[in-house]
Amino acid sequence: MIINRITLTDFNDILPLFTQYMTFYGVDSPESEYALYLSDRLKNQDAYIFAAYNDKNQAVGFVVNYQTFSTVELGKVLVLNDLFVDADSRNQGVANKLIQYSIELAREIEAVRVDLSTAKVNFPAQSVYEKIGFVKDTRFFSYSLSVKEHPPIG
Repeated sequence: MIINRITLTDFNDILPLFTQYMTFYGVDSPESEYALYLSDRLKNQDAYIFAAYNDKNQAVGFVVNYQTFSTVELGKVLVLNDLFVDADSRNQGVANKLIQYSIELAREIEAVRVDLSTAKVNFPAQSVYEKIGFVKDTRFFSYSLSVKEHPPIG
């Protein structure tokens, strides 16, 4: 297995995987929207994306990371936002390897921590995260507000 950082020249390698990922989370949008979104993230240097390739040079997994900040910790935070491994390549260490690349990236950018979230019912992913050393947050609740559905102020 080889892990490469994705650039504008090779982001198409992960589009079929990204479609599977979005389907897993119940999002039904055309692949062209994913392609535009990913290319914009890469063009604007908003995201760090890594892909895992098998011995046939086929992408079998990816991880998308974003950078944010913590005022309380006075430092950068790497958000491991998206992680997906093709069903045929699971249980072969692909997710673990991609996560390790995210952790190394966090060290390179001098982040204070790596954050992630996953579906409450995604027990296989939770198991992987906990084996690596991620700790489920018990201090804070997460909230989210869709600005598309929230009325504007005034």
